Formats: sequence, structure tokens, C-alpha cells
Amino acid sequence: MPGSSVAGMTDAIVVEGLVKRFGATTALDGVDLTVAEGSVLGLLGPNGAGKTTVVRILTTLLAADEGRAEVAGLDVVRDADEVRAAIGLTGQYAAVDEYLTGFENLEMVGRLYRLPKTEARARAGELLERFDLVGAANRPAKTYSGGMRRRLDIAASLINRPRVLFLDEPTTGLDPRSRLAMWEFIAELADGGTTILLTTQYLEEADRLADRMVVIDRGQVIARGTADELKAQVGGERLEFTVTDAAALPTMVEALRPLGVDEPNVDVASRRFSMPVSGGADVLAEALRRLDGATAQIFDIGLRRPDLDDVFLALTGHAAEDVATDDEQPAEPAVSGGVR
Repeated sequence: MPGSSVAGMTDAIVVEGLVKRFGATTALDGVDLTVAEGSVLGLLGPNGAGKTTVVRILTTLLAADEGRAEVAGLDVVRDADEVRAAIGLTGQYAAVDEYLTGFENLEMVGRLYRLPKTEARARAGELLERFDLVGAANRPAKTYSGGMRRRLDIAASLINRPRVLFLDEPTTGLDPRSRLAMWEFIAELADGGTTILLTTQYLEEADRLADRMVVIDRGQVIARGTADELKAQVGGERLEFTVTDAAALPTMVEALRPLGVDEPNVDVASRRFSMPVSGGADVLAEALRRLDGATAQIFDIGLRRPDLDDVFLALTGHAAEDVATDDEQPAEPAVSGGVR
């Protein structure tokens, strides 16, 4: 393959010291990561963290100011044409031609990849069946629901059987049912051996799909590891309860504090209490025992697993704020299904 690889034989994506600035804003500040061949990496962070900028650089849509990156053993700058032929890309918003049918959209993308017409049509038929779109194959895409458009968009990204697939927040805007269906599709791709880089704001999504995760905030990597390793940094579970009267919180907090593995968080305005704990149902049972006599003041109580906000609070001292930056500005127009 063209270019000298900085990756090991099993690394499909290698990123070293990426820096990208937009005017006075530093979108990426020395990002390093690797993705093993045939694995799924979840790239997590709030809006504006730099996730989309990483994807744009890796898919040759944007040039880094410093650092280097390789995809499938190819340098994303020196071997840009070869990189584009080897990857698939699904952006944050489904980019399909609304006036073409589902079949015509896929055939068009296949032809853009220079597939022979018969092969492009055959591949379109295969993908329509795989993504349960056969019944809508001859309908204009503008008649599709959001979930159907998203499935068509991902199908287009697979038309050339890419070695590496980039999914930039693929479930954004989907309803819960469509999100679950999309998770199943992505899991099938991963099981089939496709290397996937998935960006998301949702720890639950990455937990479901990713082998490993990298968390970035304000352009820097702040944590990496498996879902369990990240959650261990904020406690495996969180005990939460909501009371009917905020005045009861101080007494309850003191009664439950010995059960925690870290300091509790109290929100008087919402009358809520949250604290990292370990021990599962036994801790919940003990909490109820300690609150015996005050249960009438409890509106809701339970255990839950940490979410992305919990991770960010533990790692940075702030929540995963939904604040757009230059990183969230629209990318250069690109045809769905890959970078061409």
C-alpha cells in the first residue's frame, strides 16, 4: 500500500498529535488514538468537543494544522484518494437525494465509486434487503421517515464494502425505536468484521456498541478505556432519590452518606440526591432501611448506571454541556456514503 505506516499490523486507524484551529478556537489540541482492525471505537464527548473535527480529518474533508493520521495504512493527506476509496462515511444528518428513489440513491453512489452498472444495481438490491427497505425501494426518499433515511444513508456508506466505516452520531434525532434498530444494524456490521469509528454523546450507545472508548473534551483526550473502566472512575452505580420536600434532604443525606464511595451531590431546586455507590440491590435495600420512617417523603428512589454527564463531572468537574462551537459548524458538502 502507498505510504509508510506508523500503525501496527492490527491498527486500522492511527491518530498522532492532531491539532486543528479555527481562528482563535482550538478545536483539537494534540489528539492521539488508535482503532484496532475489526473493532469499534466509541469517540465520546459533548457538542463542540472536537469529535466531528476528528472525523473530517480522517475522512480527508479537512486538513490538520499539526500531527498526522492514517486510515487502513494510508496517510490521509498524501494518500487521500486511496483513503476515500477504502472508507465509508455517514454524517450527523442523512444526506440522501430526496427526489431519487431509495434504489436510485444507492445505484448512484455505487456508480460514483466507479462500480460497473450491473454491480452497482446488484449491490443496491442487497443493501435494500439488508436494511429492510425493499418495500420502499421505488419510492422517492422524500417520502421516507427519519429512521428510513438514516438506514438508507448507512446503506449508501456500505456500497463499496469499506474496510473502515465512520459513523458521526448516527442516531441523532431518531426516536427510541429507530435508535434501537440502528444499534442492531451497527452491531451486525461490527460482527461482520468492519472497523468502525463511532462518535456519540451517549455513553449508553457506546456501551452497547463499542469495544473501547475515547472521551474528548475541548479538543483533548481526557480518558480512554472500556465502558466498565470509565464507569469505575465515577463509581459503578449511583443511588438517587427525589423527595417531596427539599427540607428533608439534609437529614436523609447524612443517613445515607456512609453508603457512598464518594461525596453525594444534592440539588435542592429539583429536590434530588445522587451518590456513587457499590453493592447493587443490597445497597438499595440498606438505604431504604436507613430511611425507615421517612419513606413517606420520598417521591422516587433507585439505582442507575453512570451516564456521560457523570463521567464528565468526575473527569473535568463540569457536565457535558450542550454548547456548540466552531467544531459544530456544518462541514463542506459531501455525498453520503463516503468521501468522494
